[in-house]
Amino acid sequence: MDRKPITAKGYAKLQDELRHLIKIERPKVISDIETARAHGDLKENAEYHAAKEKQGFVEGRIQHLNHVIANSEIIHVNKVNSSDVRFGATVSYEDLDTGVVETWKIVGEEEADIKNREISIKSPVAQSMLGKEEGDEITIRVPKGKIEIEIISIEYK
Repeated sequence: MDRKPITAKGYAKLQDELRHLIKIERPKVISDIETARAHGDLKENAEYHAAKEKQGFVEGRIQHLNHVIANSEIIHVNKVNSSDVRFGATVSYEDLDTGVVETWKIVGEEEADIKNREISIKSPVAQSMLGKEEGDEITIRVPKGKIEIEIISIEYK
């Protein structure tokens, strides 16, 4: 299987989540199941069924995180020396129709976070910017149609 790129920060965040699930969530769910079992009839015990459902979610997430971590390649973004857009770049661009300037960091699929202005390298916006340089004008297909942009700056931080 191909290793997937991830930033050091994103990797650490996934490891923290995994530790939290294993050390805190898993024991809590087991305790919740034991408590619910003590209430008797399991067929009509909503508490028990909710705890079992949560256990399934927690165990599934643990498996998923283990898989992602095992198949990740950490990219130290601050060591990238490139003038074009690559994984880990923080790209500022101007929408040529509206004049609005946007800034996004291109990160791994598992660490994408729209609220923090981090987009997946697999996203159409990131894909259309890869390999481009400051001053390049490109057309990006987005859900609302197409936008014309000009790349203003590319940083690796």
